[in-house]
Amino acid sequence: MALPLSLHRRACAGALAGLLLAAAGAAMSQVHRLDDSTSPRSRVQARPDEDADAASSAVSPHLTVRFDGIEYRLATAPFVGRRARIFYVVPPFIPGLRSPAGMRVEWRTGGLFAPGMARPGERRLVWSGTVPGPWMSERFDLRVQFDRRELRPVPGGALDYEAYFEMEVLP
Repeated sequence: MALPLSLHRRACAGALAGLLLAAAGAAMSQVHRLDDSTSPRSRVQARPDEDADAASSAVSPHLTVRFDGIEYRLATAPFVGRRARIFYVVPPFIPGLRSPAGMRVEWRTGGLFAPGMARPGERRLVWSGTVPGPWMSERFDLRVQFDRRELRPVPGGALDYEAYFEMEVLP
């Protein structure tokens, strides 16, 4: 069965518009997970943040830990000279955490990247510009606040997560 000419034209125009939008979106930016495997330490020990916990009331359900001096060394060689944005990503699923509302990550940096805050499943812009060289290094001091009501026991008793960086290459 043949479509009426006006319906056929609209269907072709709609399909063409969809293809053009998809191609334009792909051409606008490309997202790449950055390799940080040459960073000095793969695991950093947490320490309780007594100052933050003392500032809250004695009945507060919050627990705060710090991870100071985390050095990240990001491989950016394929993108040297290109305009890009770098995002800090907190993974959406963290074993032992009931919901993203149960955890908040705040960071301070050495100055190259922007400080910020994120919850599980969020990605935050930390840098934008022209990629200067094959490596970008930055130091993060993390403060992670947990809501004890949102925690559940995990095997081994450790709450573990690994944030990562994504680069969005701009046209």
